[in-house]
Amino acid sequence: MVITGGNVNDTTMMAAVLEDIRVPRAGKGRPRTRPDRVLADKGYPSKANRAWLRTRGIAATIPERDDQIAHRRKKPGRPIDFGDQQQQRYKGRNVVERCFNRLKQWRGIAMRSDKLARNYRAGICLAATLIWIKTDLINTA
Repeated sequence: MVITGGNVNDTTMMAAVLEDIRVPRAGKGRPRTRPDRVLADKGYPSKANRAWLRTRGIAATIPERDDQIAHRRKKPGRPIDFGDQQQQRYKGRNVVERCFNRLKQWRGIAMRSDKLARNYRAGICLAATLIWIKTDLINTA
């Protein structure tokens, strides 16, 4: 996770978040730092983000905003493809939104009332850990 000020938009932070990803491998070896695919909502379809993903060989499932679709329709030869496979993949995005909703049930996280960023980050880590433990206990019972 990357903690920023409240006035920083998500689009500009996508690269920073993806660069911090470290996924342990099943066997030996260093952690993976590049996902196979990124699922994102309509807040992320900027040219810069798509170019950044393309240069790193990361597939993207990001629907375009209505204004971008209208702009593309004016230019010949620029197809708009968010077909059935993309729509099926995008259905997995609700997991992320549900996670944010669970975190925001904690009043301090939803209000961002902490003065220091490290305290806010600690609160998010604590809440995420407790949610994970509770979910894991429910799933194993």
